[in-house]
Amino acid sequence: MKGFSDRFEDFPDYILGITKEIWEDRGIATLHHYYAPDLVVRSPSSVVVGNENVIGATMATLAEFPDRTLLGEDVIWSGTPEEGMLSSHRLFSTATHLGDGVYGKATGKKLVYRIIADCHAINDQINDEWLIRDQGAIVRQMGWDPADYARSLIESEGGPENAVQPFTPAIDKPGPYKGRGNHNEWGTRYADLLTRIMGADMAAIPAVYDRACQLELPGGVTGHGWGDADRFWMGLRAAFPDAKFEIHHVIGRDDPTLPPRAAVRWSLHGKHSGWGDFGKPTGAEVHIMGISHAEFGAITGTEPKLRREFVNIDETAIWKQILLRTGAL
Repeated sequence: MKGFSDRFEDFPDYILGITKEIWEDRGIATLHHYYAPDLVVRSPSSVVVGNENVIGATMATLAEFPDRTLLGEDVIWSGTPEEGMLSSHRLFSTATHLGDGVYGKATGKKLVYRIIADCHAINDQINDEWLIRDQGAIVRQMGWDPADYARSLIESEGGPENAVQPFTPAIDKPGPYKGRGNHNEWGTRYADLLTRIMGADMAAIPAVYDRACQLELPGGVTGHGWGDADRFWMGLRAAFPDAKFEIHHVIGRDDPTLPPRAAVRWSLHGKHSGWGDFGKPTGAEVHIMGISHAEFGAITGTEPKLRREFVNIDETAIWKQILLRTGAL
């Protein structure tokens, strides 16, 4: 790969390799090289600018979870080394809460949860990132309800006036990556499916999903079949029925040893005006950042169906926005 170290076989090897080197091999100082000085990292909970701030956050996380592992399940990518590449990196993380930190006093509880990170890299360096951790899964395994955790976070940050603001487009910091992905058919197929669902065409689920689909959903929930897919997407959309759905990035991949797959980064922006997964409507304006992965295939016949889906949103960031904008603390 032009501009990248020759020790990496390809772009997925680069993403998987530097992640292990930074977190598990304790090569935190390598972030000075692998992350651009003015890197922008957007997560549902905040916007962080600069590799120095990322280094500080990395050390804080490792102090709280010193045995954390980051198992790379997939890297769905687009672009070229010359123009820059965008990886949508899905990770399965294990960790034990052995130190005090943002999740409170050490509990010794063992956690498993997923992360999806969209990273733009060029010349051996990441300079733009979108990152979603399944915070709902993390806090539930610690015994918290996501709304209660968000409430406690606001209090620990000094109250509504001083609390860190969750990500919205209004506080975004433009980064160097302006791409929208690629034009592979699998990305187009998945983006079209999400657009249909968010347009209230729930009949798309039995039409496009395999009857035995496996679903890895926010909160660490595993589901199977059309009913679980319908319940998740209906519960989310019903809570924000008038919100604007927007697709920001689409990648499709055909790789010889893997099923056809897709990565889509999307958002919902609007008022919490309906009954759904977030309780009684409050009218609070909310921005939801989402990243989803899908795998396709056919056991019988010739028409591929969605067989596995991974969806990441941060429920605690949604609750934090609702609480901050309604004052229901």
